[in-house]
Amino acid sequence: MPVTEVDHLVYGAPDLQAGIDRIEALLGIRATPGGQHPGAGTRNALIALGPASYLEIVGPDPGQPKPAGPRWFGVDGLAEPTLVTWAAKASDLDVLVRGALRGGVRLGDVRSGCRRAPDGSVLSWRFTNPETVMADGLVPFFIDWGQTPHPARTASPGATLVELRAEHPNSEAIQESLGRLGLSLVVTKGTSPALVAIIESPRGRVELR
Repeated sequence: MPVTEVDHLVYGAPDLQAGIDRIEALLGIRATPGGQHPGAGTRNALIALGPASYLEIVGPDPGQPKPAGPRWFGVDGLAEPTLVTWAAKASDLDVLVRGALRGGVRLGDVRSGCRRAPDGSVLSWRFTNPETVMADGLVPFFIDWGQTPHPARTASPGATLVELRAEHPNSEAIQESLGRLGLSLVVTKGTSPALVAIIESPRGRVELR
């Protein structure tokens, strides 16, 4: 698929530091600390994958109270770090959600999010509800950064997203849903759901799942 459709990849970890360490071992890049997601019970660290895309490593935040519901991206239920989903770029989320619903794809409600970066600046965005998990995370949520500078600008450099694809036992139905959203992610038949990213890095070309 055109990597220009990808805003970011979400690499979930049951422990954020373990996720950071795993990615550093694979890519040879130490992720830049991101910040807390207030109320969600998570925090992140980032690696740029291009000028306007990045890898988000996300895990539980011990500095926040445990939220009433599940933490984002199912990090509490993960046994090890893994690519759990991805975010696609969008500009008019309300129109997108209504159009998707007419096509039989439920993206969930549009929400606002924010986090404070280590330098004290506040990043804000609008996004479709990431708790609405579709096709085991292969159908993305959508995000609009508005006037906030894209996080890739300050994330650790050195990596490039070369390719993103997916595998799933029900590949044809998922491919149809993605097509209705105007996305060209290729889904092939596989024994289990998987999001697969090919990343060029200081350690060479790496396959991340």
